[in-house]
Amino acid sequence: MATKASTHQPSAPPPVSESVTRKVALAALVGTALEWYDFFLFTTAAALVFNAQFFVSHDPFIAAMGSFATLAVGFVARPIGGFIFGALGDKVGRKKILMVTIMGIGVVTGLIGLLPNYMTIGLAAPVLLVVLRIVQGLAVGGEWSGAVIIAVENAPIEKRTRYAALPQIGSPIGTILSSGGFFGMLYLVGQGNFDAWGWRIPFIAAIPLLAISLWIRGKLSESPEFAALMESGETEHAPIRGVLKNSWRQILVGMCSALLGIGGFYLITSFVVFYGTKVLHLPYGLLLMGTLLAAVLEIGALVWAGRMGEKFGASKVILWGGIASALVAVPVFLAIESRNPLLVVAGMMVGVAVLSVPYAVSGAALTSLFATKVRYTGVAITSNTAGVISGFVPLIATALVAASSSFWPGAAILVVISVLTALSGIFLPALSIKQEGMKL
Repeated sequence: MATKASTHQPSAPPPVSESVTRKVALAALVGTALEWYDFFLFTTAAALVFNAQFFVSHDPFIAAMGSFATLAVGFVARPIGGFIFGALGDKVGRKKILMVTIMGIGVVTGLIGLLPNYMTIGLAAPVLLVVLRIVQGLAVGGEWSGAVIIAVENAPIEKRTRYAALPQIGSPIGTILSSGGFFGMLYLVGQGNFDAWGWRIPFIAAIPLLAISLWIRGKLSESPEFAALMESGETEHAPIRGVLKNSWRQILVGMCSALLGIGGFYLITSFVVFYGTKVLHLPYGLLLMGTLLAAVLEIGALVWAGRMGEKFGASKVILWGGIASALVAVPVFLAIESRNPLLVVAGMMVGVAVLSVPYAVSGAALTSLFATKVRYTGVAITSNTAGVISGFVPLIATALVAASSSFWPGAAILVVISVLTALSGIFLPALSIKQEGMKL
C-alpha cells in the first residue's frame, strides 16, 4: 500500500562514513559529468550544425526550429524515463539503475556521431536522430535523480546540502568538455571541415568516456538508507501511485525550484548560441568560448552556493538566487545584444553563474521533499517534468524572436523562470521532510 505523505522520516538513516561519502559523491559526479557532456553535445550541436546537417531549409529560423524541436523531444522523453527508472530505483536499488542509465546515454551519443546526414540518406536522417534523442532522453530521465540521491543518502544529514551540490558540478564539467570539444575541433580543422565532419568527433569520444564512467561507478555500493529498507521489507510496491496521489504539491514546488537551473541554462547557452550566430552574426568561436568560460565560473558558483545552502538552508538560497537571476536578466541580454566580444562573453558568464546558485541546492531541495521509499520516483518525476518545460525554452524563444526581431523575449522568459524558482523557495520548507541537523 502507498503510504501517505509525511513531513517526518519514519526512522533515522543508518550512520555513514564520510570517507565512503566522498567516494560515492565522486562516482556520482563522474557519471553526471558524462551525462551532461552527452546531453550538452546535443544542445550545442542543435544550435550549430543539426539545422544544416539534418534539417535542410532555406529559412534559417525554420531549420533552427526543427533542430530545437528535436532537442525538445528528448526532454519530453525524460519524464517517461523518470517514471520507469524512478520506480525501478525504488524497487531494486539505486546502483543497478545508475549502471543502466549511464550505459544508455553513452552508447546513444556515440551512435549520433556516426549517423549519416540528410544529404546522405534523406528523411531517414532526422527520423533516426529523433529516435536516438528519445532513447537518450529516457536514459537521462533516470540518471541525474539517481546520482543525486545516492550521494545524499550516503552523506551525513548535516552535510547533505554540500554533497548534493557535488553531482551538480557535472553540469559545468560536461559543458566544458562538450563546448571545449567543439571549440577544439573548430580550431583544429576549420569551419568547413567542422561543419562537414568535425562535429562528429566529440560525439564518438563519448564511448571511451563511458568505459571510464562504468569502471568508476561499478565500485559503488548501494545506499545504506535503501539497503536498510530492503532488509526490513519496507520498500514501496507502487511508488508512482504513491507519489502522484500523496505528493503532488511537492512535485509542483520542486518543479519550480529546478526550472531556473535547467531552463535558464539552456536559454543562456543553446538559444544564445543560435541568436548570436544567426541574428547578431557573431562568430561560432566567440559564443563557444563564452559558454566555456561561463561553465568554468559556474563550478565556483556551485561550490559556493552549496556551502551557503548548508549554512542558511536550501530554500533561502533558491529564493535569493531566483531574485538575483531576475534582476540580471535584462542586463545580460543587453550585453549580448551589444555585439562587443567582451560584453557578450561577460553577459553569458554572469547569466550562467547567477542562475547556478539555486541549481546548486536543487538536489538537496528535491531529495528533502520525498521519503526514502519513494524518493527516486519523486525526484525523477519532478526534475524531469521541469526538464520538459525547459526543453521547449530555446524553441519558444526562437519563435518569439523571429516574430519580434528583438532580444526582449529571451530576457522576459528568463525573468519569468527566475520568479517561479524564487517563489518555490518560499514554499519548500513547509513541504519538506524534517531531518534533525539539516537546514531547509
